[in-house]
Amino acid sequence: MIQSKIKLNATEDVQEFVKAASKCDFDIDIYYNRVMIDAKSILGILSMDLTRVLTVDCHGESAEFNRTLKKFAAA
Repeated sequence: MIQSKIKLNATEDVQEFVKAASKCDFDIDIYYNRVMIDAKSILGILSMDLTRVLTVDCHGESAEFNRTLKKFAAA
């Protein structure tokens, strides 16, 4: 399992992230505190507090998705 911290600032960022996650054939979870959402659910992510740094758990690996994670990596 790979864990990353990301920050999604706009609706367009969420759309791009979900599109990349949906191409993966493994589970991806996104959470903060005790709120956990399937990263392939745009409505689920939009319902989260996007002012927070989010943690992503990838239960597999994809070079293309890793590029997306790096793009939205929290500083």
